[in-house]
Amino acid sequence: MIQFGLKSYSYNTIVVGTGAAGYNAADSLYQLGVKNIVVLSERILSGTSRNTGSDKQTYYKLSLSGDSPDSIGQMAQSYFDGKCMDGEHALIESALSARCFFKLVNLGIPFPHNAYGEYVGYKTDHDSASRGTSVGPYTSKMMTECLEKAVLEKGIEVLDNQQVVRLLRDEEHIIGLITYNSKENEFSVFFAKNIILATGGPAGMYASSVYPASQFGATGFALEIGATGKNLTEWQSGLASVSPRWNVSGSYMQVIPRFVSKENDGSDEREFLYDYLGEEDKIEDLIFFKGYQWPFDVRKIISGSSIIDVLVYIERFLKNRRVYLDFTRNSGGKDLNEKNLSAEAYSYIKNAGVCFGTPVERLKKMNMPAYKLFLEKGIDIEKEMLEINLCIQHNNGGLSVDENWETNIKGLYAVGEVAGTHGVYRPGGSALNSGQVGSLKAALSICKKHDYNEMMVSDKERAIADMHLKDIRLLIESAVTPDGKSNLNYYFDVLRSRMSQIGAAIRDKNAIEEYLVVLKDLIVNFSKRINISGLHQVDNFLRLRGIVISQYVYLAAMLDYAKREKGSRGSALYSSKNGDLPKGKNIPELLRFQLEDESTENMIQEITLSETECSIQWRNARSIPFRNNFFENVWKEYNKFFMQ
Repeated sequence: MIQFGLKSYSYNTIVVGTGAAGYNAADSLYQLGVKNIVVLSERILSGTSRNTGSDKQTYYKLSLSGDSPDSIGQMAQSYFDGKCMDGEHALIESALSARCFFKLVNLGIPFPHNAYGEYVGYKTDHDSASRGTSVGPYTSKMMTECLEKAVLEKGIEVLDNQQVVRLLRDEEHIIGLITYNSKENEFSVFFAKNIILATGGPAGMYASSVYPASQFGATGFALEIGATGKNLTEWQSGLASVSPRWNVSGSYMQVIPRFVSKENDGSDEREFLYDYLGEEDKIEDLIFFKGYQWPFDVRKIISGSSIIDVLVYIERFLKNRRVYLDFTRNSGGKDLNEKNLSAEAYSYIKNAGVCFGTPVERLKKMNMPAYKLFLEKGIDIEKEMLEINLCIQHNNGGLSVDENWETNIKGLYAVGEVAGTHGVYRPGGSALNSGQVGSLKAALSICKKHDYNEMMVSDKERAIADMHLKDIRLLIESAVTPDGKSNLNYYFDVLRSRMSQIGAAIRDKNAIEEYLVVLKDLIVNFSKRINISGLHQVDNFLRLRGIVISQYVYLAAMLDYAKREKGSRGSALYSSKNGDLPKGKNIPELLRFQLEDESTENMIQEITLSETECSIQWRNARSIPFRNNFFENVWKEYNKFFMQ
């Protein structure tokens, strides 16, 4: 029998995750008087918000400059117009955006403002006003570091190497969680009245991903105990470099690099866009606009630049070729001129003063930090090609939460990307705002419970924890092979690669249905199918279990959507025999599709797992709430509920 250490703790509130949302949750709780708290992290320096960015990473908030009018109501409508976002979340994320933004300013984030104190902005994706702002490629990293500093200065306890492996609940409430510390080879039981999950999206499900390799997520463990998922079909995909993992949006496309594919051995180099498209398609123009239209969007396949994403998918997943951006030579061997580009594209390049040379020469003049970013990561795109893929980038769905970011399980909150508050077409940069607003709302909800004393743990709760500890130990002991052989890494690679092929940007109903049978068998017979050679694999063994559960529920949601045959939307192309093929030569039948039926364009799907069965419901997105903002009435209600 394998021996493990065991520890036990109790707190009023546990925050899981050390990204920008998690740290803000802890900091806000403390400021509101809830101090019996702890922050748990699997690896403090890991996670998405600390390790990702783009050429200009955006933070979305209410306009705070200029003469153009903006309002909370207008911003909420911009959110809501993105489809399938509940109105209360649209309103709250708008109303609290300025409060959360100025907290970050006060913590030292150098968001740009003019000499008069106006925090200037720019238009971002799906944005009707100039609400975007940025501090450069590493906006979320800087947010995380400043919030971390605020948490540590308050003396809030932060425990590292705590990998969540099971959430604990009774009939209605969350009661705690179990973690595994691979360094100490021990399990810990944390009892709590409230848990705030700030664990990011379930990035570990996919092989082709722009998430940092250290990001796995813990959504599967919430789904396992009956937390309801919402809009799980809705992801955002885009072109990204493979190593390092980084979005190749904005300037990287506006300098118009070559798109090249090769066999795995490096042979047969082809500038493949020209194999599918003709001169009339203005390929250089499509590449340029990919910078503006970076996320894969099915609406832009026929008359926009998302055809490029489709062609990359064909080369990489269907032909098994490796795809690269080449910044050393011009696309099609052509010099830039008005004949090859639209008036808009040529005007942009001319105004930027880069109507010359090669793509890398243009990039260095237009956006030197974008060039240096890859140089600092060990790749000189002036000398070598940059390998790319069509990658999962952000989960717009997640766990279903109410106006306080609380799930259907009382006391379990989900904030940041793990919360399913986004719609289909979220404004660019809204994820950073959502994480700050959601974590503040969760803290406000917990502080109103007025119970900050050390938690008393009941015998029933301890019995529940003991039962789950025994189950976890049995899983591990059953999986360890006497001959020291392991198939864990094989399953990791195969399962994640399969998810990227059938459950990411391109989705086929029959392939999903077949793979769900495999996943259901894995859930039921996990330790029989997956073998490990010893203790050094326990962490990944338990991690893979969470990934399998996530894949199962997410794909069940996708299959349900596909069977309704309502068409493709957002960043997902659902293969349809009744649809049309994208423009181009030799496009496979798998990519025949039709756009979403208007009857479902604002319908939200919710899904709940019970053992291996998923129950699914559809409903209309809740509308933006009506508010009576007469001051005297608001003041009276505020004093009643917030000033006790």
